[in-house]
Formats: sequence, structure tokens, C-alpha cells
Amino acid sequence: MVKKGGVYIIIAIITVGLILAVQYSKPKEVNWFPSYVAQHKIPLGTYVANELLTSYFGDKVKQVQQPPFEFLTNNTDAKGTYLLVNDKINFGDAEMKALLSWVSKGNTLFVASGGFEPQLLDTLNLDQISLYSGDALDPLYYHQLVNPVIKSSPAVYDKDYYTLYFNELDTLNTSIVGEVHAKSDDLTAADRKVTVVRQKFGSGEILLSQFPEAFTNYFILKGDNRDYTSGLFSYLKTDNTLYVDNHHKSGKSFFTSPMYIFLNTKEFKWAYYMVLIGAVVYIIFEGKRKQRAIPVVTPLKNQTLAFTKTIADMYYETGQQKEIAKHKVAQFLDYIRTRFYLNTEELDQAFFHSLASRSNHTTEEIKGLFQFLQQIGSQQQLSDSQLQVLNKKIEEFKAKVDGK
Repeated sequence: MVKKGGVYIIIAIITVGLILAVQYSKPKEVNWFPSYVAQHKIPLGTYVANELLTSYFGDKVKQVQQPPFEFLTNNTDAKGTYLLVNDKINFGDAEMKALLSWVSKGNTLFVASGGFEPQLLDTLNLDQISLYSGDALDPLYYHQLVNPVIKSSPAVYDKDYYTLYFNELDTLNTSIVGEVHAKSDDLTAADRKVTVVRQKFGSGEILLSQFPEAFTNYFILKGDNRDYTSGLFSYLKTDNTLYVDNHHKSGKSFFTSPMYIFLNTKEFKWAYYMVLIGAVVYIIFEGKRKQRAIPVVTPLKNQTLAFTKTIADMYYETGQQKEIAKHKVAQFLDYIRTRFYLNTEELDQAFFHSLASRSNHTTEEIKGLFQFLQQIGSQQQLSDSQLQVLNKKIEEFKAKVDGK
């Protein structure tokens, strides 16, 4: 017959197995993390965009892993276009000055970011603000390039409830590249918002886009949106090197932790979880703390009897029967006090009656015993036979008390 604990273990194993089967067969959740990493194939990665850049520009594309400040400092002869794409980009004073100095020498800077730092906007006389979709449960934004030469139908994006646009422009130096509006039938110029601008800076130029999602896998692969992204690429000069930034990214291009392999591979992830569950089951059912063996401690022997016997033998061998009798009587009186809770100071008729009623004796027997004890106590010398009679009477009294 299976033990009760074994049944619980079987039920637990079956339950865990069913849970694992359901979880394993469940479709993998889509990762919407805005990584913008060139190697990532998740919706908001830029794998497709980088493949398009390679097909357009060939070996002129150079992936840069260093911060722009460090790269431009170490490569003073670098010429061409610097492309940076991420959901948020903050250069800092030193890096921004290095980039603007590099652009002023005849190079191009293209930055696509969901917002720009105030220092850069002030330098280019720009300002930005948010456009909200109102009360729409399914927000839709229509992005379109304004250059009539570039054939681009409105590209739809439906994953944000707001988008940023430039609400102030330096109209003398800035040209509009792309616009956005929240309704498909909105054709009035007043309601179209500027999202991509182009501005001369020194001998070079700067392009800023408030819509970095245009470079993501999700946007490019949906419908005809790739035409919008291709139109943006047409503003990049192909006669020089295209430097693609891989430093300002929200995600990581590589992972140093081996746990990333386990947790991002379905089979390894569930194997790892099963090991953890097995460890927990082991701890619950088999890993209980086992009590250590308790050593056998030999109890101390009661030496009182041996000591008493030794003292008695000493008295007997030296002929001190009187002392033995004295101790014997004192011990007997102590026995009466502790056993029957009687006071032995006054041995009168009331005492004899109380002791007789409690000790299973008659009053005459008690009175005769104590008369014998009084006689023994009054004698100066005792013989061995008298000592034996004393001991016999006391033992008989105790035996009758115990009903023997």
C-alpha cells in the first residue's frame, strides 16, 4: 500500500508537469523593449534597418562601438555621415561640442531620438512639444515625407499615445523633411506637425528626427512603411563613410552573463526552472534536518546507600551499637514526619491514635513500638540481638504500612 506522503509527491509531480506543459506550449510573449540595437530582431530592434543600410551603402557602412566623443577624438580624419538612433539620446556638453565641430567641417549628423536635450535645441533655434492622440483607444499617427520627389505614402504607427514634434523652427536656416498628423483625413497644413528637420551648420548639415521608431523592425516590416524609412536614408550622403553609432543604445549589443542564454532559449529556460523546482521538492521532502544521534549518558549512581552502609559497618565493627540504634530511631522518626505529616515532638496518646489511623496499625501496636523505642533509647549499652530486634520492628512497621 502506497504511503500517504508518496501520494502527495506523485500529485505534486503531476501538477508541476501539467504546469510546465501549459507554459511550454504557450506562445512566447513579444518583447517590446526599445533596444534599438542592430543585432536585435525584436520589434523595437534595428536589425532590418542595418540590413537596408548595408544593401544601400555596401562596405561604406562602419559600425562604431565607441562613444562619439572618443571616436572623433581618436579619428580626426573621419569624414562622412554619423547616424545615431535611439529612444533617448543625451550627448552632454563635451560630446555635443565635438559633434558640432565635426559637422562644421563639412560632415553630416543624423540623429533620430524621442526628444533632444535643451542645449542642442537652443543651438539650432528649435523647440519641441508633444502631440497626443486625444481620447482614441487605438492611437494612430501618420508620418510622411514632404519632398515631392520622394514617393512616400503616409506611414502608420500605432504603438504610442503621443509623439514629439518641433513647434518652433528657425525658418531661415531650417527645412522641413517629415511631418505627422493624427487623422488619416487631416490634410490641412495647420494641423500637420514637423517631426524631421534639416539644417545647415557650418560647412555641413544636421538632420534631426523626433520619430526614431521609423528605424525599428516593427515599423519597417509593416505595410509600405519601408518607403518612409528608405526616404530618410536618401538624405544620407553615399560618397563618404556612414558611421553607425552602437553606443547610445537602450539595449545591449552583447550579453556577458551566461544566464542570458538559458533565459532566452525556451528549452534551456524550462530545463533551468525544472532544476530549481526539483531542488525545492528535495528540500521539502528529503532535505529535512535529521536529528543527530544523542549520546547515551550514564546517570550518576546514588551513593547514599553505599555511604550509609559504610558508616553503619564502621559503627558495628567498633562496637557502637548504641550509636547505630540512635541513627536508626532518628531515621524512623523522619520517615513518619515525611510519610504521614505528623509532628514527632510530642509522643502522646493523640499522636499514637493519628499514626495508627494512617499506617494501617492499631493504637496498641503503635504504642508498643514506641515504648520499645523509648526503652532502647534509655539503655547505655545495646547488644547485637537488641539492635536486630529494633531493625526488625521498624521493617515490619513499614511493610504493614505498604500492605505487605
